[in-house]
Amino acid sequence: MTHHRQKNVVHWFRKGLRLHDQPALREGLSCATTWRCVFILDPWFAGSSNVGINKWRFLLQCLENLDNNLRKLNSRLFVIRGQPADVFPRLFKLWKVTHLSFEKDPEPFGRIRDLNITTMAQENGITVINRTSHTLYRLEKIIEKNGGKPPLTYKQFQNLLVNMEHPPAPEPRITLEDIGNAYTPLSEDHDDKYGVPTLEELGFDTENLKPPVWIGGETEALARLERHLERKAWVASFGRPKMTPQSLLPSQTGLSPYLRFGCLSARLFYQELTELYRKIKKINPPLSLHGQILWREFFYCAATNNPKFDHMVGNSMCVQIPWDVNVEALTKWTNGQTGFPWIDAIMTQLREEGWIHHVGRHAVACFLTRGDLWISWEEGMKVFDELLLDADWSVNAGSWMWLSCSSFFQQFFHLYCPVRFGRKADPNGDYIRRYLPVLKNFPTKYIHEPWIAPERVQIAAKCMIGKDYPLPMVNHQEVSHINLERMKQVYLQLSNYRGASKTNMYNNAVTTQSCQQRDDDGYPKHVKRRTVEYPKEGDDRR
Repeated sequence: MTHHRQKNVVHWFRKGLRLHDQPALREGLSCATTWRCVFILDPWFAGSSNVGINKWRFLLQCLENLDNNLRKLNSRLFVIRGQPADVFPRLFKLWKVTHLSFEKDPEPFGRIRDLNITTMAQENGITVINRTSHTLYRLEKIIEKNGGKPPLTYKQFQNLLVNMEHPPAPEPRITLEDIGNAYTPLSEDHDDKYGVPTLEELGFDTENLKPPVWIGGETEALARLERHLERKAWVASFGRPKMTPQSLLPSQTGLSPYLRFGCLSARLFYQELTELYRKIKKINPPLSLHGQILWREFFYCAATNNPKFDHMVGNSMCVQIPWDVNVEALTKWTNGQTGFPWIDAIMTQLREEGWIHHVGRHAVACFLTRGDLWISWEEGMKVFDELLLDADWSVNAGSWMWLSCSSFFQQFFHLYCPVRFGRKADPNGDYIRRYLPVLKNFPTKYIHEPWIAPERVQIAAKCMIGKDYPLPMVNHQEVSHINLERMKQVYLQLSNYRGASKTNMYNNAVTTQSCQQRDDDGYPKHVKRRTVEYPKEGDDRR
């Protein structure tokens, strides 16, 4: 009689916190004897200050939801404290693991970590199953199609996609049938040993925490996807949704945090949107239908082999700009104390709720970098990384480089005026009153620039500018003019530098050269030629 070796599977969750579209888990479950799903929580990481409380709460809600969904499959989630390199050798022995499955992580540090764990597992005779499901495509394929380099413009990226097959269809949700005879060994003290911790247990002070605007987890993600698709009329008359002050508030159809944590599969979103469009329009959708998800894919692709993607120095994709270092100005921006109500309201919403509309992101990013404060995009990126629920490493860094005109984009002469742009987006000041109640009594006429209100108006509004709410930290007209000149100089140096081989340069869609010469500020000069491909935001620039 042949004795079959037991197949003991561990599925390792990181992103991808869901049970639909999980090809690695599905493959692991095939003919399994036992199966366990683990999430490794690094206590050192929890204690470090680079992730805000809203983001932690969202993650813990995702884990709670995953645990509840696993219960329906007669299983549980095992949350384990430690670092993967220390945790796995212990689990491999303890659970006699034969197979380890996980979703591929497309980002540079995740790939290094996964390579280390894969090597360790294989040295222990364990079979490793990893599959792509966090992105639409296998990014290596896109890079391969582009001659071994990631495409550096969105247009170039789109042109590659036109000649590729559609992304693979998402895998169906894991059911009891998929599990077959496999079981999860559970102990009575599972919750004590492996339960999802609370914010308090992680050392957070939750006394003044407001109720969440975004609820983490796959269940919520799928409900939102359904509501998102119910806006069929919007899809049918597909165009840019009309911007209203209401758009600035979190909507019940927003999906970005769920894509970030992988509670919603990008491929499921892509497929459902495509099918809906075909049903209504009877034709294949344009690429623009998938704009949100394709920009995500584009930034993932650009970052995948570039561990310096979140830095200026040493990042071949990034123009080297001599930004100022100004801790005081950065602090005011971070805490919503710039004295510009539109900017401060956006930063307050970010801190309180963990999300802001892309129009708000444009406004505060431009203000911090090339518009007003001339502070490096890296600083803004760190603040977003801490506070923004949907801040992916790749997408966050890519967006900041783009908005600060450091890469992917070159129309640096388009600046957002914090007063005029604010007035256009929020004409009655309702958004400002919601997030800056100190200004709520100001007449609409003055709410975007309260410092020009006569003293009697300030007294009546019970808010003296300079005392109850700060004066503007800069004169926008003056500094934006100076910064525009600075930006012109940077780009002028790049184009002069490019002069010698201009014809060559312009023949290529994108050329990047790094030159070790230094400019007056001691920065290496990096030469770029880029094309601008992003839809314009209307005339809200000064």
